[in-house]
Amino acid sequence: MVKIGQQNRTDFDVIANWVREGARVLDLGCGDGELLQHLAATKHTHGYGVERDSAHVTACIANHINVLQFDLEQGLAGIEDGHFDYVIMSLSLQAVHNTEGILSEMLRVGREAVVSFPNFGYWRHRMAINEGHMPVSDSLPHQWYNTPNVRFFTMTDFEQLCEKRGIKVLERAAFDEDRAIDLDPNNFASVALYRLGRAG
Repeated sequence: MVKIGQQNRTDFDVIANWVREGARVLDLGCGDGELLQHLAATKHTHGYGVERDSAHVTACIANHINVLQFDLEQGLAGIEDGHFDYVIMSLSLQAVHNTEGILSEMLRVGREAVVSFPNFGYWRHRMAINEGHMPVSDSLPHQWYNTPNVRFFTMTDFEQLCEKRGIKVLERAAFDEDRAIDLDPNNFASVALYRLGRAG
Protein backbone atom coordinates (compact mmCIF):
# COMPACT_ATOMS: atom_id res chain seq x y z
CA MET A 1 0.00 0.00 0.00
CA VAL A 2 1.09 3.55 -0.60
CA LYS A 3 0.43 5.83 2.30
CA ILE A 4 -0.04 9.60 2.11
CA GLY A 5 2.92 11.17 3.86
CA GLN A 6 2.08 14.07 6.18
CA GLN A 7 3.82 15.58 9.16
CA ASN A 8 1.91 15.62 12.47
CA ARG A 9 -1.00 13.76 10.95
CA THR A 10 -4.28 14.66 12.61
CA ASP A 11 -5.74 11.23 11.87
CA PHE A 12 -3.04 9.62 14.04
CA ASP A 13 -4.27 11.59 17.07
CA VAL A 14 -7.92 10.71 16.40
CA ILE A 15 -7.06 7.03 16.01
CA ALA A 16 -5.01 7.10 19.22
CA ASN A 17 -8.00 8.58 21.07
CA TRP A 18 -10.21 5.75 19.81
CA VAL A 19 -7.78 2.95 20.72
CA ARG A 20 -7.75 1.75 24.30
CA GLU A 21 -4.63 1.43 26.41
CA GLY A 22 -2.63 -1.75 25.81
CA ALA A 23 -4.77 -2.92 22.89
CA ARG A 24 -3.71 -5.43 20.25
CA VAL A 25 -3.58 -3.61 16.92
CA LEU A 26 -3.18 -4.69 13.30
CA ASP A 27 -2.29 -1.90 10.85
CA LEU A 28 -3.07 -2.75 7.21
CA GLY A 29 -0.93 -1.01 4.62
CA CYS A 30 1.32 0.15 7.43
CA GLY A 31 3.99 1.87 5.34
CA ASP A 32 7.09 2.35 7.47
CA GLY A 33 5.21 1.65 10.72
CA GLU A 34 4.78 5.28 11.78
CA LEU A 35 1.23 4.83 13.09
CA LEU A 36 2.16 1.71 15.07
CA GLN A 37 5.06 3.63 16.62
CA HIS A 38 2.68 6.45 17.53
CA LEU A 39 0.17 4.07 19.13
CA ALA A 40 2.87 2.20 21.03
CA ALA A 41 4.23 5.49 22.39
CA THR A 42 0.86 7.01 23.31
CA LYS A 43 -1.27 3.96 24.19
CA HIS A 44 1.28 1.19 24.87
CA THR A 45 -0.33 -0.97 22.23
CA HIS A 46 1.01 -4.28 20.92
CA GLY A 47 0.91 -4.20 17.16
CA TYR A 48 1.65 -5.81 13.84
CA GLY A 49 1.74 -4.22 10.45
CA VAL A 50 0.81 -5.70 7.09
CA GLU A 51 2.65 -4.33 4.07
CA ARG A 52 3.22 -5.46 0.50
CA ASP A 53 6.02 -3.08 -0.52
CA SER A 54 9.48 -4.50 0.21
CA ALA A 55 11.04 -1.10 0.93
CA HIS A 56 8.36 -0.35 3.51
CA VAL A 57 8.82 -3.79 5.09
CA THR A 58 12.54 -3.07 5.40
CA ALA A 59 11.73 0.31 6.97
CA CYS A 60 9.40 -1.36 9.48
CA ILE A 61 12.12 -3.78 10.50
CA ALA A 62 14.56 -0.89 10.90
CA ASN A 63 11.93 0.87 13.05
CA HIS A 64 11.50 -2.28 15.21
CA ILE A 65 7.93 -2.83 13.98
CA ASN A 66 6.52 -6.35 13.72
CA VAL A 67 5.50 -6.66 10.08
CA LEU A 68 3.96 -9.30 7.83
CA GLN A 69 4.51 -9.06 4.08
CA PHE A 70 1.57 -10.03 1.89
CA ASP A 71 -1.01 -8.60 -0.48
CA LEU A 72 -4.19 -7.38 1.24
CA GLU A 73 -6.20 -8.10 -1.89
CA GLN A 74 -5.92 -11.79 -0.93
CA GLY A 75 -7.61 -11.19 2.44
CA LEU A 76 -6.32 -11.99 5.91
CA ALA A 77 -6.36 -15.78 5.78
CA GLY A 78 -4.31 -17.31 8.58
CA ILE A 79 -5.27 -14.67 11.14
CA GLU A 80 -7.73 -15.97 13.73
CA ASP A 81 -11.19 -14.47 14.19
CA GLY A 82 -11.18 -11.69 16.79
CA HIS A 83 -7.44 -11.95 17.41
CA PHE A 84 -6.96 -8.15 17.45
CA ASP A 85 -8.81 -5.46 19.36
CA TYR A 86 -8.51 -3.02 16.45
CA VAL A 87 -7.70 -3.44 12.78
CA ILE A 88 -6.70 -0.13 11.22
CA MET A 89 -6.45 0.99 7.62
CA SER A 90 -5.19 4.56 7.55
CA LEU A 91 -5.45 6.44 4.24
CA SER A 92 -5.21 3.22 2.24
CA LEU A 93 -8.79 1.98 1.74
CA GLN A 94 -9.06 3.91 -1.53
CA ALA A 95 -6.03 1.99 -2.85
CA VAL A 96 -7.52 -1.52 -2.64
CA HIS A 97 -9.73 -3.19 -5.24
CA ASN A 98 -11.56 -5.58 -2.90
CA THR A 99 -13.12 -2.91 -0.68
CA GLU A 100 -16.06 -4.94 0.62
CA GLY A 101 -13.91 -7.99 1.21
CA ILE A 102 -11.24 -6.15 3.19
CA LEU A 103 -13.83 -4.43 5.40
CA SER A 104 -15.36 -7.83 6.18
CA GLU A 105 -11.94 -9.27 6.94
CA MET A 106 -11.08 -6.33 9.22
CA LEU A 107 -14.18 -7.01 11.31
CA ARG A 108 -13.54 -10.75 11.28
CA VAL A 109 -10.04 -10.58 12.75
CA GLY A 110 -10.66 -7.46 14.86
CA ARG A 111 -13.26 -6.55 17.44
CA GLU A 112 -13.40 -3.10 15.85
CA ALA A 113 -12.08 -1.53 12.66
CA VAL A 114 -10.78 1.98 12.07
CA VAL A 115 -10.47 3.45 8.60
CA SER A 116 -9.48 6.85 7.28
CA PHE A 117 -9.60 7.98 3.68
CA PRO A 118 -9.57 11.09 1.48
CA ASN A 119 -13.11 12.34 0.89
CA PHE A 120 -13.64 12.73 -2.85
CA GLY A 121 -16.79 14.77 -2.13
CA TYR A 122 -14.67 17.63 -0.71
CA TRP A 123 -15.70 20.92 -2.29
CA ARG A 124 -12.22 21.74 -3.60
CA HIS A 125 -12.12 18.36 -5.36
CA ARG A 126 -15.53 19.03 -6.89
CA MET A 127 -14.32 22.42 -8.05
CA ALA A 128 -11.25 20.90 -9.71
CA ILE A 129 -13.44 18.44 -11.61
CA ASN A 130 -15.81 21.25 -12.62
CA GLU A 131 -12.76 23.07 -14.01
CA GLY A 132 -11.97 20.04 -16.13
CA HIS A 133 -9.22 18.15 -14.30
CA MET A 134 -8.76 15.61 -11.53
CA PRO A 135 -8.04 17.09 -8.11
CA VAL A 136 -4.57 17.30 -6.58
CA SER A 137 -4.31 18.33 -2.93
CA ASP A 138 -2.63 17.49 0.39
CA SER A 139 -4.99 14.53 0.80
CA LEU A 140 -4.75 13.58 -2.91
CA PRO A 141 -1.13 14.40 -3.76
CA HIS A 142 -0.78 12.33 -6.94
CA GLN A 143 -1.62 13.16 -10.53
CA TRP A 144 -4.30 11.07 -12.24
CA TYR A 145 -1.68 9.09 -14.19
CA ASN A 146 0.43 7.99 -11.21
CA THR A 147 -2.08 7.74 -8.38
CA PRO A 148 -2.23 4.55 -6.30
CA ASN A 149 -5.95 5.20 -5.73
CA VAL A 150 -8.34 2.81 -7.46
CA ARG A 151 -11.57 3.74 -5.64
CA PHE A 152 -13.05 7.24 -5.64
CA PHE A 153 -15.77 7.67 -3.00
CA THR A 154 -17.31 10.18 -0.64
CA MET A 155 -18.28 9.96 3.01
CA THR A 156 -21.90 9.44 1.97
CA ASP A 157 -20.86 6.59 -0.34
CA PHE A 158 -18.91 4.94 2.47
CA GLU A 159 -21.78 5.20 4.95
CA GLN A 160 -24.16 3.69 2.41
CA LEU A 161 -21.73 0.78 1.93
CA CYS A 162 -21.56 0.25 5.71
CA GLU A 163 -25.36 0.16 5.90
CA LYS A 164 -25.52 -2.30 3.01
CA ARG A 165 -22.92 -4.59 4.61
CA GLY A 166 -24.40 -4.42 8.12
CA ILE A 167 -21.41 -2.51 9.51
CA LYS A 168 -22.10 -0.24 12.46
CA VAL A 169 -20.54 3.24 12.52
CA LEU A 170 -19.47 3.72 16.16
CA GLU A 171 -17.74 7.09 15.73
CA ARG A 172 -16.93 9.46 12.90
CA ALA A 173 -14.51 12.35 12.55
CA ALA A 174 -13.84 14.65 9.61
CA PHE A 175 -11.17 17.25 8.92
CA ASP A 176 -10.07 19.88 6.48
CA GLU A 177 -6.31 19.77 7.05
CA ASP A 178 -6.14 19.91 10.87
CA ARG A 179 -9.52 21.63 11.40
CA ALA A 180 -12.41 19.49 12.60
CA ILE A 181 -15.49 19.70 10.37
CA ASP A 182 -18.91 19.14 11.93
CA LEU A 183 -21.19 20.95 9.47
CA ASP A 184 -21.81 19.09 6.20
CA PRO A 185 -18.56 17.09 6.27
CA ASN A 186 -19.31 15.35 2.97
CA ASN A 187 -18.78 18.73 1.30
CA PHE A 188 -16.32 20.45 3.60
CA ALA A 189 -13.99 17.72 4.91
CA SER A 190 -10.98 16.54 2.95
CA VAL A 191 -10.30 13.49 5.17
CA ALA A 192 -12.75 11.22 6.98
CA LEU A 193 -12.21 8.72 9.81
CA TYR A 194 -14.56 6.00 11.03
CA ARG A 195 -14.57 3.61 13.96
CA LEU A 196 -16.59 0.58 12.94
CA GLY A 197 -18.13 -2.45 14.60
CA ARG A 198 -20.28 -5.41 13.74
CA ALA A 199 -23.99 -4.68 13.63
CA GLY A 200 -26.21 -6.34 16.19
